[in-house]
Amino acid sequence: MTQPQQNFPADFPITQKWPAQHPERIQLYSLPTPNGVKVSILLEEAGLAYEPHLVSFETNDQMSEAFLSLNPNNKIPAIIDPNGPGGKPLALFESGAILLYLAEKTGKFIPQDAAGRYETLQWVMFQMGGIGPMFGQLGFFHKFAGKEFEDKRPRDRYVAESRRLLGVLEKRLEGRDWIMGDQYTIADIAIFPWVRNLVGFYEAGELVEFVNFPNVKRVLESFVARPAVVKGLLIPKRG
Repeated sequence: MTQPQQNFPADFPITQKWPAQHPERIQLYSLPTPNGVKVSILLEEAGLAYEPHLVSFETNDQMSEAFLSLNPNNKIPAIIDPNGPGGKPLALFESGAILLYLAEKTGKFIPQDAAGRYETLQWVMFQMGGIGPMFGQLGFFHKFAGKEFEDKRPRDRYVAESRRLLGVLEKRLEGRDWIMGDQYTIADIAIFPWVRNLVGFYEAGELVEFVNFPNVKRVLESFVARPAVVKGLLIPKRG
């Protein structure tokens, strides 16, 4: 294994708040949310050595100067790979970018042919631009502060859009084991933590009529049964 350059971790201020006990490993700064677990699941699936650090929203860790030095957008997850391209440390934020980077780094969970690669990426973008934002808004209006609003039109807007997105997935998964067919990819790792959250943590299964999406339900069950997913869903461990 290539040894990391000596400027890691000293050149990264975030390591002052979250010291690297294993600086030769990928450093993961995250929280077990749908976006956060995408990366921990992929790290587990790929068998990469990594060190997780909990970024607690309860104490506003994501707004700390240390965290902002790595991700100015104050969102989890973020990583530092001490052995990035050219053997130099690489810092990354945005879960979709991290998934792509790790898949290409390992040569796993992304098709090697150009057409398959781009088809996979379109489904990752589908999650990033559609499923994540829409399911998240539905969660706010159904479970959190938004549920107190007397006007239900905002909630119903996101219910309708979430159903539409589930319908897109339902059609795509007809006759397929995974988004890309037989091959399990970063598209599945991007999408299904959000589906799980929608019907689980957000308790919106009845609201979106999840029973009407049997293919989505089938693949979700296959996803959460994978050993790496079972483990990755709990990383980083909450204090």
